Amino acid sequence: MSQLMLIINPGSTSTKTALFNGDKCVSEEVVRHDMEELARFDNVADQFEYRMESIKNWIDSLQIDLTELKAVVGRGAPVKPLEGGAYEISSNMLSDLKSMAYSNHASNLGAIVADHLGRKYDIPALISDPITVDNFIPEARVSGVPEIERKCRVHALNIKEVCRREAQAAGKKLEDLNFVCAHMGGGVSVAALRGGKVIDVNDALLGMGPFSPDRAGALPIGSLVKLCYSGKYTEKQLITKLSKESGLQAYLGKGDLREVEKMIDTGDSKALLYFNAMAYQIAKEIGVAAVALSGEFEAIILTGGMANSQRLTSEIAKYAGFLGEIRIVAGEYEMEALAAAGLRFLRGEEELKTY
Repeated sequence: MSQLMLIINPGSTSTKTALFNGDKCVSEEVVRHDMEELARFDNVADQFEYRMESIKNWIDSLQIDLTELKAVVGRGAPVKPLEGGAYEISSNMLSDLKSMAYSNHASNLGAIVADHLGRKYDIPALISDPITVDNFIPEARVSGVPEIERKCRVHALNIKEVCRREAQAAGKKLEDLNFVCAHMGGGVSVAALRGGKVIDVNDALLGMGPFSPDRAGALPIGSLVKLCYSGKYTEKQLITKLSKESGLQAYLGKGDLREVEKMIDTGDSKALLYFNAMAYQIAKEIGVAAVALSGEFEAIILTGGMANSQRLTSEIAKYAGFLGEIRIVAGEYEMEALAAAGLRFLRGEEELKTY
């Protein structure tokens, strides 16, 4: 019986596509997009036709019987706060994505493209575990300022997938265990998972937590207020600075961890200081997540692209290793996670939720 699924994962400068048959990847493609072309579109949703051209070309090259397709799964975008799990793509969801109600992120196109393909091939279209999955405990929402509430924004897709795999390796279900999991990529999410639900996490884009290769992380409040009123930046410019032009990029002029490590290898003391400071901050946030779980968890998992750096993971372990076992699951498993969600739906193991 066919379990063929199309997987769609739009990124800021690329679109990843894949064909899965069950849990096996049959074909995959990464299309790189011209930055100048993308800059023509103020609303990411308006890139639909531009990106669909390359997706259509890839689908046409697959040489499969398209009537055998059973589902299409798109990457979930920042949407309203949701329970974890898979969601049927609805008109309300599409309206929020096209109107930028919650974000103007490249992943907005995940559901938009998946819905188009679902209608074209008359198959179910869904998303799974978008970054606004929200299972915060009430205490986690309180910031200390009534006008500001802490929000759950997390690399949920990869975090839940790697924790699910670790649970399966132990002969258990994700819902049976607790984990501390740090996704370390362009942004760093350090999540406390209790029974498969993210009960607390730093906001990796413009919130709490460690700085990253290009994001600011948590900042001293007084100094931040002064920067806001310095007259040097508009609101838009400052948001760009804090979300794209901070961290290692601001300190060293390089946001690629591999390049920073090359600087360290040549004896650059500044590069070593800021690299170690980032590891130190990540380790401290792991401590925060461990406290959120009252110290009761299976393991600390380090994942994402930066987990490929032995220098980084070793430095983090130097500080956080006393808290519990540290496991390295380098890279990201977004495509596999989307396919796994589609497969659970096709097998009847998980029902689609309503947006």
